[in-house]
Amino acid sequence: MSHSLELENMGEYKQLEVADRSYLHVPVQGFDGLARLPFSLRVLLENLLRQVADGRSSPGELQALAERRIGAGLTFYPARVFLQDLLGVPVLVDLAALRDAVASAGGDPRSVNPKVPADLVIDHSLRVDVSATPEARQTNLALEYERNAERFSFLRWCQRSFDQLRVVPPGKGIMHQINLEHLAKVVWIDETPAGIVAYPDTLVGTDSHSTMINGLSVLGWGVGGIEAEAVMLGKPVSLPVPEVVGVEVSGNLPEGTTPTDLVLTITEKLRALGVVGKFVEFFGPGLDALQVATRGTIANMAPEYGATCVFFPLDWRARDYLRLTGRPEEQVQLVEAYARAQGLWRDEATTAPEFDQIVTLDLASIRPSIAGPWNPEDRIDLGKAATAFCEHHEKLSGRPVSDRKMPVDGASFELTDGAIVIAAITSCTNTSNPFNMIAAGLLARNAVAKGLTVKPWVKTSLAPGSQVVAAVLERTGLQTSLDALGFHVVGFGCTTCNGMSGPIPKPMAEAIEAGKLVAAAVLSGNRNFEGRIHPNVRAAYLASPALVIAHALAGAMTADISTGPLGMGDDGLPVTLKDIWPDTEEIVAIIDSAYGPDLFRSKYADLFDGDETWEKLGGEAGDRFAWDPASTYVRCPPYFDLLSREIPAVGPVARMRPLAVLGDSITTDHLSPSGAIVAGSPAARFLTDRGVKPADFNSYGTRRGNHEVAVRATFANIRLRNKIVPGVEGAMTRLLPDGTDLPIFDAALEYGRRGVPLVIVAGRNYGCGSSRDWAAKGVALLGVRAVIAESFERIHRTNLIGMGILPLVFPSETTADGLAIDGTETFDLPDLATELGVRASITCVINRADGNRTTIPLTLRIETEDELAWWRHGGILPFVWRDQVAEISKEAP
Repeated sequence: MSHSLELENMGEYKQLEVADRSYLHVPVQGFDGLARLPFSLRVLLENLLRQVADGRSSPGELQALAERRIGAGLTFYPARVFLQDLLGVPVLVDLAALRDAVASAGGDPRSVNPKVPADLVIDHSLRVDVSATPEARQTNLALEYERNAERFSFLRWCQRSFDQLRVVPPGKGIMHQINLEHLAKVVWIDETPAGIVAYPDTLVGTDSHSTMINGLSVLGWGVGGIEAEAVMLGKPVSLPVPEVVGVEVSGNLPEGTTPTDLVLTITEKLRALGVVGKFVEFFGPGLDALQVATRGTIANMAPEYGATCVFFPLDWRARDYLRLTGRPEEQVQLVEAYARAQGLWRDEATTAPEFDQIVTLDLASIRPSIAGPWNPEDRIDLGKAATAFCEHHEKLSGRPVSDRKMPVDGASFELTDGAIVIAAITSCTNTSNPFNMIAAGLLARNAVAKGLTVKPWVKTSLAPGSQVVAAVLERTGLQTSLDALGFHVVGFGCTTCNGMSGPIPKPMAEAIEAGKLVAAAVLSGNRNFEGRIHPNVRAAYLASPALVIAHALAGAMTADISTGPLGMGDDGLPVTLKDIWPDTEEIVAIIDSAYGPDLFRSKYADLFDGDETWEKLGGEAGDRFAWDPASTYVRCPPYFDLLSREIPAVGPVARMRPLAVLGDSITTDHLSPSGAIVAGSPAARFLTDRGVKPADFNSYGTRRGNHEVAVRATFANIRLRNKIVPGVEGAMTRLLPDGTDLPIFDAALEYGRRGVPLVIVAGRNYGCGSSRDWAAKGVALLGVRAVIAESFERIHRTNLIGMGILPLVFPSETTADGLAIDGTETFDLPDLATELGVRASITCVINRADGNRTTIPLTLRIETEDELAWWRHGGILPFVWRDQVAEISKEAP
């Protein structure tokens, strides 16, 4: 698959004429294998060519990409950075702290500014406190402001004080849907002294589902906040030349299925294949059957596959979607002309690129599905869901499903195993898809017409990803039926799948815990990780919005909703799913009549304008942020304290103690949960000591701007299982050699006082899930020097390096269990005194409690020279600070 690359005349800007306007661009020329190169790599190729033209890169990287040298290092300069508030606030807190650190070193704090455009959408702070009432939306928004005024005021300061940063206020929608429907340009332009330069719209985002925009042919993926900070300050993303897996699509979706069923099938298929760190690209005749909204649904789930991104080439579907969503006609014409000129346009005559691996997907094979109880890839045929729950129940509780009924104080019902206590239509993944939402609305209409009602123990909610969705449901009359079933709009933001499902009635929670019931949630989200959805929910299932409603009608996971009754109709007869499922023809007809450019333009006209509450928040502009030492939300972090201007020397590490020994698929939710702050936890104690009442704890995620809370949230997942303390759930470990069981945070403090370095030992897919930088920041602040695992998820591996932590991989076929590691050992890394290279082999000595020693080779999962430099500096933040300090030194007389 190697191709020659003629470098003569490369990196020169040329003219492109579009509708009487002239644009500069760097032609993708001189590569004899362009037609065989996957479209996603063509975007990288253009990026590298532009770097050569601008003097930021050497031709060597171009040659590596042309020859498809998998693993060779590349630099990538995204057009923009995309942030959300839970992960964006820590990013901006770090930049504010960097301004202070630069000023302390004698520099100008205003020199710390985004060098590329950045948008932050406040969409992750919304909690479903109130539901199933017309007042839910306004009440929840008011509570969101009340809880988060400090954070929002800080963001107002950032918006006014940092160049090229825009902030979308609360209540507008979910970042990825806003990006798809409005923000993405597909082709970006810059005004320069030489003229208007056109190039592909690309991005990195602090949310792992930033990949959604690949459905509109915008190359982008999730990164950790610390990597996003570096990009905002003008540094490139470092990545190896990726393998590209091609998914060949054929056929059409059968009647009775939805895009959600499709994406859950793809998630199962690609996770089983193994695409971690790879690009995935769709091709084939079936692409024409996939609307852009469905492509976005598929691309959104890339982190659930483990892929870096899931790319769809530009074609007539993408062009027409730009028109549908009200993009300016001048932009639409530029997108098509540029794509055709650069070999980025796909049509029925396009030759299939050469992929490193090909997977086939027949759309006609898709069946109605759900996924759970913990992982998005655990797909289940809908007809087998009830049986599967019984199996899941036994694994979760250690006993079979019983007929026990637990009374609920003050209620007219009882709870059983499998009771569905949360049914949420939520998340950008599925509420962005018109087919999904109209199908749900029609199913609700049909259910109401039959006289069905939702079971009284089910908490229902509808959180659309944009106001466009809500407007369509209103104008078609479908929201009336959704309201009748309790699916009132609770707000516009990322709610239940982000752990912000809000409370269930206290008597219900008490009945669940007293009976040790396995209660369930069904949601149209993209995440259902263990402990994420709600503290009283042990099993959570992903499903299409229509199937969320169907489950809410049935009320229990033990009910077979594929063929059994959902309830009794007004006529006294049982009503099944088949009786109320809408047909595709009606769904499509409503979509075609209800969606149009004027609707999108009107709903996005005031995207960056806040309401009266937002305008009153304060946050006046200034060169440096005025930190409040009493704040429990926003504090100046310690990353720049006591930093030397010189890179610290590298030396061996000896006698590391395991802080935790963990199993497979440890998610960033295990490492840094974003949901409710549990009473009695280290974070709760910290807040209580400062006079914060439990009712005002808010969530772990909303308090990540305060490192004191966030470090205490590290490993705070209530379902964490640390093998050092077998049989215990939660954030516990054993202090050794003492043998005392302590919360992980308290043990880490004591180890720190003793000067003991720490290590984490884990299994496969360590760090899967959200691109959560605090899952690495917190671990670093606890004193962890290395993580030894069987494999890492891409984003978290980079985050660890960005915090100066070594990601190390066991040899093939070697596991912690196979080595009988139980946490009583200590670990030595004697090779760190020598020069390390990319993917170096490092000796690890395991010192047993009985005096025996085991020596094994570990692979250093540092993939590029840039990553190696970050680690040597102690992380990206010290690297950036030293870079800034060096500039100050150059300017000094």
